[in-house]
Amino acid sequence: MTDVAAAKPEATERTLGIILVSSSAAVFGLTGVLTKSIHADPLTITCWRGFVGSILISLYVLWRRHRSGNRGTLRLGWRGWLLAVEGALASIAFISAFKFTFVANVAVIYATSPFIAALLAWVLVREPFRLQTMLAAAVSLCGVGIMVWSGFGTGNLFGDGLALLMTAGSALYMIMVRAFRDTPVVWAGAVSAFLLFILGWFITDPLAVSARDAVLLVTFGASFALSSILWTEGARLIPAPESGLLGSAEVPFAILFAFLFLAEIPPVASMVGGAIVLCAVFAHAGRDWLAARSQPAASNIS
Repeated sequence: MTDVAAAKPEATERTLGIILVSSSAAVFGLTGVLTKSIHADPLTITCWRGFVGSILISLYVLWRRHRSGNRGTLRLGWRGWLLAVEGALASIAFISAFKFTFVANVAVIYATSPFIAALLAWVLVREPFRLQTMLAAAVSLCGVGIMVWSGFGTGNLFGDGLALLMTAGSALYMIMVRAFRDTPVVWAGAVSAFLLFILGWFITDPLAVSARDAVLLVTFGASFALSSILWTEGARLIPAPESGLLGSAEVPFAILFAFLFLAEIPPVASMVGGAIVLCAVFAHAGRDWLAARSQPAASNIS
């Protein structure tokens, strides 16, 4: 009876974690639609997104600290500031990419960031590179190659290049987060968003937007903060492989939303390349998830 009673809260937490991470993927999938629906330039968009997002994420961090009774310092140090700056640069490339290519292209290329992170980790810190990751990375690289190749001679090549740059930046960010374990990562994300606000304020005129765009920009900033908070809360409740698998759902969400709200249908080459990448991503994440599930089962048998 005790084991059954103890299992119920664990099952409830796991269910809640699945819902939160899946919701985060769905909200994050709106990024491309919101970016393309706003007529303002990418820097103005990142400025507003950073302003609204930094306020909401900061409130979340302070609420979390108060709830947990944590009175530790929020001092970032040079590692935290490096995270903030690198995250801000990757965000600029991310938002800009949507303006110059299909939402599907950006979403699919971004899905390869775990493989690029594994490659960079092997190059920079000699972290072991698993065979299954190597195979999945090779397959996804073929898919990205097909997508980028289809952009030659069109206006989409620049956007695909920005998406690749952003993906490399995101992969580097993942490595830095693992390396800087003592750094308050969520707080660094809030500071990163505020840096985007400062940059946009001095380079562009963020107030020179229409009322329609202003509403969408505030919505964009709120969705950015919401997806970050949902992911942070949900990832605490489920194993990392499971959160990674559920997080991959942001790609089909982004493609579906682009079709529903923008009537955007990418060319055949992008669809073929995207299908190859998605197969590699979900196969790799699914394998990790199955391996993680089999370990507790094996330990219970023993």
